[in-house]
Amino acid sequence: MYYKLLADLTVAIHFGYVAFVVVGVPLTMAGAVLGWGWVRNRWFRGIHLTMILVVVLEAWAGVTCPLTTLEKDFRSAAGGQAYQGDFIANWLHDAMFFDLEPWAFTVGYTLFGALVVANLVFVPARWRHSS
Repeated sequence: MYYKLLADLTVAIHFGYVAFVVVGVPLTMAGAVLGWGWVRNRWFRGIHLTMILVVVLEAWAGVTCPLTTLEKDFRSAAGGQAYQGDFIANWLHDAMFFDLEPWAFTVGYTLFGALVVANLVFVPARWRHSS
C-alpha cells in the first residue's frame, strides 16, 4: 500500500517538474509582453534553465530519468505492474509519456532547451536588484 502511494506521489512530482519546465516558457513570453516583473526573476529563470538542462543532459547521456526509475521501482515493490495507479496517477502518467523512439525525445528535449535559452536571451532575467 505504501509503495503504491509512493509511486503515485512520484508521478505527481514528475508531472510538476514537467509542467514547470513546459509552462515556464509561455508564461515568460506572456509576462514579457504584459509587464509581469516576476518573469525576470533570476531565481525563477535560473531554476527553469537548470531543470531543462538536466533533462537535455540526461537524454544526451542516454540516462533514464531518475523519477521514472523510482516510480517503476515503487510499483514493482507494491507488487503491481509499472504505471498502474489511481485515476489521477494514470492520467498524469499518460500526459507525460509517449511511445516514441529515444532519439525523438533527445531531439525534442534539445530543441525545447534551446527555446528556453533563446527565451533567456530575448526576455533577460534581472541578475541584480534595481534600486
